[in-house]
Amino acid sequence: MTDHPRSAAPGTDAAVLEHTPDISPVRPDEAAAEAELIARAFGAGPYGHLAVSAERRAFERDTEGRAASGAVLVARVGRRIVGTASVLRAATPYSRLALPGEAEVRLLAVDPGEQGTGLGEALMRASLEVALEWGAEALVLDTGSRNVRAQALYERLGFERVPARDVTSAASGVEALAHRLPLQQRDDVCVRLVRADEIDAVAQLTEAAYAVDFELSPGYRADIVAVADRAREHQVWVATDAASGALLGTASTPRAHRAISPLARAGELDFRFLGVAAEARRRGIGRLLVEHVLFLARLRGTGRVVLNTGPDMVAAQRLYEGLGFARLHEREFVFERPDGTSFLMLAYGRDAASGTDAASGTDSASGTDSASVSSAA
Repeated sequence: MTDHPRSAAPGTDAAVLEHTPDISPVRPDEAAAEAELIARAFGAGPYGHLAVSAERRAFERDTEGRAASGAVLVARVGRRIVGTASVLRAATPYSRLALPGEAEVRLLAVDPGEQGTGLGEALMRASLEVALEWGAEALVLDTGSRNVRAQALYERLGFERVPARDVTSAASGVEALAHRLPLQQRDDVCVRLVRADEIDAVAQLTEAAYAVDFELSPGYRADIVAVADRAREHQVWVATDAASGALLGTASTPRAHRAISPLARAGELDFRFLGVAAEARRRGIGRLLVEHVLFLARLRGTGRVVLNTGPDMVAAQRLYEGLGFARLHEREFVFERPDGTSFLMLAYGRDAASGTDAASGTDSASGTDSASVSSAA
């Protein structure tokens, strides 16, 4: 078993992310505008003087085909598309670099008029989160050798060069430099979003895990097992055994720019319903899931991770404290049970950053598969 340290995507200035337009999957009626943006962005880049082959132009225009191979993300200002990135699964028609288990980013592009606004970085962070939700082992990409600003952005986000996977176009002579960022912490465990056929099993796992240390009222029990509702609104993560696929544990986080509990404040990521299957205890699954949440916070550029826990959950408290979480006494409150008894609801928090903070300045990139992208930290 190999542990893969993940120090990707250190914190970004919250002001930058706050003013980033909404990033979400492209709609069918936006396909033409998305394809036009790609052509315009690449045309304004350092390789814009090169002739565009018919095959390449068809690739750029096939928004529907790229979406079917994974996800096409777009950034919008009002109704105007100002940025895009295609996140592709391995072994799909438009993936060319990804190996089995990996995901790949292609056609990262930002409107030339939107340079310096942080869109390039925001699209890359969103692409990483999509790949993380799939349970991909890593996210890979390539960019032209002349795209030094793109290379700086990828390095700052935690990508590493993979020279053995570099390619040079026979038609244009452009050298494409390969980069890779690991997303899974361990070879023996995969963390991804829950699937529809796992909802009931995750509900049972979570209820059983909480019942060990906590007296469950009917209302709280109903909240714990409402996994289907939670998965529609938030993110329900599962840790699965990489060999057998068995469910080992779970935790829930909110979608970007939202909260899953009243505890979270601006610039914070909260999480709930951390549970480990009885047969998976002592495998470090609880720790892995908390580290996964910290990694997600770094991907989003979120400064702090916070949580609530009950006083009876001593093992959970030891876990959080062992990972550097500290009590937030000013946010704790007395919870009144329906039977009139009460207890102090504990609060914990920890800075999400691990490693060097994001460099200041503006990065922009354009070329082989990243065009006219800007990043302001």
